Amino acid sequence: MSAPLFCDPVTGVCEIPGAVTTAVSAATAGMPVSKPIKLIYFTDPICSTCWGIEPQWRRLKLEYGHLLEIHYHMGGLLPSWEVYNSGGISGPVDVAHHWEEVSHYYQMPIDGSIWLEDPLDSSYPPSVWFKAAQLQDGPRSIIFLRRLREMVFMEKKNITRQEHVKDAAAYAQLDLTKLEQDFNQQAQLLFEQDLQLGRQMGVRGFPSVFMINQAGHRELVYGAKPYVVFTTALRKLLPEALPRTYLKGLDIFSYFPTLTTKEYAVLHDIAFETAAAQLESFRQQQQLSVVKAGGGELWRRSYLDF
Repeated sequence: MSAPLFCDPVTGVCEIPGAVTTAVSAATAGMPVSKPIKLIYFTDPICSTCWGIEPQWRRLKLEYGHLLEIHYHMGGLLPSWEVYNSGGISGPVDVAHHWEEVSHYYQMPIDGSIWLEDPLDSSYPPSVWFKAAQLQDGPRSIIFLRRLREMVFMEKKNITRQEHVKDAAAYAQLDLTKLEQDFNQQAQLLFEQDLQLGRQMGVRGFPSVFMINQAGHRELVYGAKPYVVFTTALRKLLPEALPRTYLKGLDIFSYFPTLTTKEYAVLHDIAFETAAAQLESFRQQQQLSVVKAGGGELWRRSYLDF
C-alpha cells in the first residue's frame, strides 16, 4: 500500500496505508437527495492528486452542477509524521521530489520545496478549518479550500499556520471570529464524523468521488481520471443527463477567479499549448495577470488582487 503522500500518478490515487475496502449501503451517506444525483467527494487539503483533478472537477461542476448535490468530506491524509512511516516515505524530505514529479504528470503547478523549507506536520488542522468554514457558509468554504490549495501547492505556505488560514478565510470573505470559534468547538467533531463516514464507505485513498442516484445505485470514480470517466459514471446512473453550456474565453473567469493553464485547457477542451497561447495573448492585451509559481502559472483577471 502506498504512503499517504505518495500519490501514484499511474493509478492516480493518494492512498491511506492499511485501508481496507468495505461494502456499505448508499444510505450510510446521510442526507436525502434533492437533485437527481448525490455526489460525495472525499478529499484532503494537501492531496496532490486532488489538486491534479481540479480541471476535471471544475468542468464537471460547470456542466452538470444542476444535477449534482455535492458534499465535501475530509479524508485525513496525514495524521502526523510521528505515527507514519510507510511506502518509502518517512518524513517531509521524502515528499519534496515526489510532488515535483506529480506536477509534471498532471500539468498542474506544484512546488515541492515547501517540504524542505517549512514542512507540514499534519493535514488535520487545515481539514478542521475547512469544516469550520463549511459550518459558516458552504459556497465560501469551497473558495476557502481552493485558496488553501493554491497556497500550499504553489506558494510554499504551510497551511497549518494560522496566519495563512486567516488570509485564505479573508479572501473567501468568511467571518474570522466565527471561524475560529467553530474551529475550536464543533468543527473537530464534524471532521471526526468525516473520517468515520470514509471508513464506513470503504474509502482507501483520495480523491474518491461517489455518485449515488435516487434508486440507491452508485458509481465510484477513484483517483485521477480523465473527464470522460466522470461523465460516463454519471450517465450510468442518469442516462438522460445533459451538460449545460457555459461561458468561455475571458468570461470563464466569471465562474472561477483563478485558473491554471491546465484548468483553462480542460474547460475549453483544447490542448495545453493552445490554452497557454490564448492566455498569454489575453495577458499581452492586459486583460489577464499571471503569477508564475510551482513550475506553472495561475491566471486571473487583471483587476483582481489577492
